[in-house]
Amino acid sequence: MADCVIGVDLGGTNVRAQAIDRSGESVGDWAEGPSRAQEGVEATVAALVDVVRRAGGSPRAVGLAIPGHVDDEGGMVRWAPNFGFEKDGVFHSWRDVALRKPLEAELGVPVRMGNDANCAAFGEYVYGSGRGTANCLVLLTLGTGVGGGVVLGPRSVGGKTTGPVLMLGGNLGGAELGHACIAAGGLDCNAGSYGSLEAYCQRDSIVRRAQHRLQRGRSSMVRDMVDADLAEVTPWHLSQAAEKGDALAIEVWAEVGRALGAGIGTFINIFAPDVLAVGGQIAKAGKWLLDPARQEAENVAVPSLFQDCRIVLAERIDDAGVLGSAALAWEVL
Repeated sequence: MADCVIGVDLGGTNVRAQAIDRSGESVGDWAEGPSRAQEGVEATVAALVDVVRRAGGSPRAVGLAIPGHVDDEGGMVRWAPNFGFEKDGVFHSWRDVALRKPLEAELGVPVRMGNDANCAAFGEYVYGSGRGTANCLVLLTLGTGVGGGVVLGPRSVGGKTTGPVLMLGGNLGGAELGHACIAAGGLDCNAGSYGSLEAYCQRDSIVRRAQHRLQRGRSSMVRDMVDADLAEVTPWHLSQAAEKGDALAIEVWAEVGRALGAGIGTFINIFAPDVLAVGGQIAKAGKWLLDPARQEAENVAVPSLFQDCRIVLAERIDDAGVLGSAALAWEVL
């Protein structure tokens, strides 16, 4: 196999890995398996080792994207709410878990770790819409939750740097853009805050908007698509219905898009990106989500900053995490 690293995307249900060369091309088949996220640290380490080995080749390093607060410098996961174990009916999340040391001991190569949304942003910058040349790229990932990442090119910082910089923050836990408040005292989210971008744009919130309308008797092809079982409604159904002109679906996406646009406009004001990409599976709604988001962002952002920013659908929706973690692994070398 060609000179490669292994990029790994660790999720609460599954873990995926692939061998990646320096140009970002895959040089092997996908390896995938259950992440065993709620069986304790040793079980998850075993799951990671298994998929890395099945990804094939003789990798020079491994990059690992993890959903949580990741301290790569210390080789640990400070907090990961979806990983842990249950004892006496209480789930205990990962806190200060030393993950790098057991992985390197098993794999025999350097391991680089990063927050999954940050890795996705880095992958989108290097191998996607950033083309490795953007002055500043902000990525929002929409799915079960809402994540975010910021990559700063050399021109966007005042100090001296020769390459892109992934913004991590003072305690290495940033950038949690999904938890930015867009409506103080508004809807609650899984993190326990009120009015965050995540509360309005995460999967369950989108589905509830559709379900509430359907329960009130609104006409929609979505009802027929799920055989009147409203518990089966997904964002995919809403996207398909919107493409066919369904008024309810278009209305739901417009509401979600305006909330997303409020966040996008705010991030344009803070980071002044020339590229703001929207990724994650929910972004596959395309224009039904992005058109109202662009309109609202224009009403929020400073005009000159909005003018210089491209708001686009991310190019690496399905593999940004793997590519970003692989890009981090190449940096080790």
